[in-house]
Amino acid sequence: MIAARKPFDTRAAWNGKELERSGAWVRRLGARELGEIDAALERVRRMPYLEIAKRDFPLAATADLLAEIGQELEDGLGMVRLTGVPVERYGEEDLRRVFWGLCAHLGTAMYQNARGEIMGEVRDETQLPNPSYVATKEGRVKSSRARARSTGPLRFHTDRCDVIALLCARNAKAGGVSKLASSVTIFNEILRRRPDLAELLLQDFWRSRPEDEDGHYQGPVFALPVFGIRDGKLTSQYSRTYVEQAQEFPDVPRLSAAQIEALDLLAEIAEEVCLHAPFTPGDLQLLNNHVVYHGRTAYEDDAVAGADRFLLRLWLSVPNSRPLPTGFECFWGATARGAIRGGVEQGNHQRSPLVPAAAE
Repeated sequence: MIAARKPFDTRAAWNGKELERSGAWVRRLGARELGEIDAALERVRRMPYLEIAKRDFPLAATADLLAEIGQELEDGLGMVRLTGVPVERYGEEDLRRVFWGLCAHLGTAMYQNARGEIMGEVRDETQLPNPSYVATKEGRVKSSRARARSTGPLRFHTDRCDVIALLCARNAKAGGVSKLASSVTIFNEILRRRPDLAELLLQDFWRSRPEDEDGHYQGPVFALPVFGIRDGKLTSQYSRTYVEQAQEFPDVPRLSAAQIEALDLLAEIAEEVCLHAPFTPGDLQLLNNHVVYHGRTAYEDDAVAGADRFLLRLWLSVPNSRPLPTGFECFWGATARGAIRGGVEQGNHQRSPLVPAAAE
């Protein structure tokens, strides 16, 4: 007889309402840290941000804060909101340098699509001449990434990196509220309500590799569990869009009624336990994708009034990352603790524009 699976007792198993009351995930930059950041910016002002390494952006007290944040991301709540980046006093290129320099103290930036995007922009692109938001002739959005470049809502999902970093430069006129949910809490609650569905989510679900996201791969579909466990830690990779689009391939097994029920229950619980966290300009949001799902509400821009949503995004591979379960290499490239992994593989088989030493 197989012993009953136990829930995970960890700080990563938080409830949104409790976290909203405690504010335990929020850190704030003080005058000393801001002075250090400005001094570091002066050193790199003539450098393209992609050429800036950790050693080029020296920090003292701020580096201690970022090290504590890195530990919180992997071994604590799994997310941190760092507030107080003075975005109003930086031009866009300097803001990119500051964002890149801070994140260089946390990890290595990874490619975000097959076109070599490193620092993404989260804004409405639907009105641009060649938008990333592209729908098929049937009106279906090509991928979750394309949907992110519109004003529409985003379902809960994870990105293909250890840590996603989002820096808010401008807010929309209305909406665009960040929604965050602990995948550990979600798994524990599924286990409590329907242990049979929890076990099912630990088994393979077929996913697609969207054409506007993925790079050098052997096939357009792959199989991966929603949840995996290794060395006592839970990790999750979740995008219902990937699962739904895989069903368009005739050779992919059809989703069973139980699999659909499991995904529906996951989405229901995510809404129940999530944290609604509106952005303020100057907020730097850091999420461990292995234990935190993110989404957002729809938003409305007013570009004339300067109220058009604009976030900068980096995908980071971090040195203190957890080992991933066997089989996850089909999506991550590597599963070892602290490996350079995630991101989108390019035609030259690279996942990052930087060699690991460049992040030191």
